[in-house]
Amino acid sequence: MTDTQTERPAVVPATTVAHVLTLDCPESPGIVHAVSGFLLEHGCDIIENKQFDSQLDHHFFMRVHFGSAGDETTIDALREAFEPVAERYGMRWELHRHGTKRRVLIMVSKFEHCLNDLLFRARVGELPAEIVGVVSNHPDHRRTVEWHGIPFFHIPVTADTKPAAEERLLDLVDRLDVELVVLARYMQVLSDDLTRRLDGRAINIHHSFLPSFKGAKPYHQAYARGVKTVGATAHYVNAELDEGPIIAQQVVEVDHTYGPDDLVAAGRDTECKALSNAVRWHCEGRVILHGNRTVVLR
Repeated sequence: MTDTQTERPAVVPATTVAHVLTLDCPESPGIVHAVSGFLLEHGCDIIENKQFDSQLDHHFFMRVHFGSAGDETTIDALREAFEPVAERYGMRWELHRHGTKRRVLIMVSKFEHCLNDLLFRARVGELPAEIVGVVSNHPDHRRTVEWHGIPFFHIPVTADTKPAAEERLLDLVDRLDVELVVLARYMQVLSDDLTRRLDGRAINIHHSFLPSFKGAKPYHQAYARGVKTVGATAHYVNAELDEGPIIAQQVVEVDHTYGPDDLVAAGRDTECKALSNAVRWHCEGRVILHGNRTVVLR
């Protein structure tokens, strides 16, 4: 008697695509149940869930990273199906493919440390960002930027040419389909009109000595006062100079042994780290603007 085995066809797993749903709305019972029930109903599997219920202003924030069977068109069906849920709770919401690289335009003047840091992190895949161009009011960094294979745009700015320069910038934003503008030590004040048009999609970095040490050479002013910490703040740009909603901050301790140059070096490190964190969290859909503050669901 010969043993025989029936060979079963191999089971080919369905293609899985991952998405990120970010939402906020007024607090009310049943929001989490509605979202998780929607995902269950559509055969989705939650990979990571972050949420925050603000007891002070009764507002709810949520970010869900989930997987589903399907392909690139699945997200359109999910968006359409989620609309009634969002409408029921008055949600502001976004649904994106997980890992999608946001199209980023960097602006820089003469200080290049934040620019170099962002270029490197994007190049090695630490940032979910595609840097589609770099704009500067000086020509200094053209060679560095073009070495990375990224277009460089020199747009000089004077008091007389500022309106035209900002129009050129907005033309680039439209033409390159830019999703986020990053001011990586761009030392020009943006007009109120430009900040309104870039609302929620422009990030700036500055040292955290403000408002104590304004103007030129803030680190030298800080040295003269014997500061004990050096830091940096990354925030969304708005009409209030350096006072937009804060996304990320970094602080390091210093002491009497730090001279002005040492403080500058420490400040550069904090600026790079705070800005890269802010850009990464924004691109990952972790930052939700709420009035003049942010909720960062890390």
